[in-house]
Amino acid sequence: MAVKKFIVLGLGSFGSSLARRLTKNGCQVMGVDGEREHVDELKNELYETVIADVTDRASLEELGLKDADAVFISLGEDITPSLLAALHAKELGARRIIVKGVTPEHGKLLQHLGVERVVFPELEIANELGDRMAWPNILDFLPIDSDYSIMELAVPPSCVGTTLLEADLRRRFGVWIMAIKDSLSGKLMVLPDAELRLTDDQLLLALGKQDQLEKLRLLN
Repeated sequence: MAVKKFIVLGLGSFGSSLARRLTKNGCQVMGVDGEREHVDELKNELYETVIADVTDRASLEELGLKDADAVFISLGEDITPSLLAALHAKELGARRIIVKGVTPEHGKLLQHLGVERVVFPELEIANELGDRMAWPNILDFLPIDSDYSIMELAVPPSCVGTTLLEADLRRRFGVWIMAIKDSLSGKLMVLPDAELRLTDDQLLLALGKQDQLEKLRLLN
């Protein structure tokens, strides 16, 4: 399997953490920042580090953005640099562009530029933490796109003792049960049989729209 190659433009708190994590996951990461101190901090950890003005098209052209699997942009609270970097990256043929957003309006502008995804780390972490604290039956929640997500949750009490067919979650809530995990043994049953009987020791891996998953979560 080919090693994935990523370029991170901006090595502040978010950018440097992302670069380190990608490196830990076995990826080749080029970290780029205009501040020498940010670059020096990571020069012995990343595959490559570069001091460059990431808002300057000529500088970005030297980085080979089109050869990377994805380009990540994280440039602080001023929206102008990230807009310029995203515009240049798009024009220089970057395959995927993922940008740290500052405001909803900033996100809309980035999307108009053709950015694949805008992330709001603090908001996403706050939402995840709030959900985990408020909904103890939810073990994990993974948004796939703006509509669909995957949720891992405990079997609702009213479904314990019934089969998947009898629980009829697909018709009732519009969700697909992709797998069932035994929480004691850790055994995962992918695409479970409809006659499988549900127990309170199992976890459901459900795919659906977020409003559908919300209704399933509220099921007693």
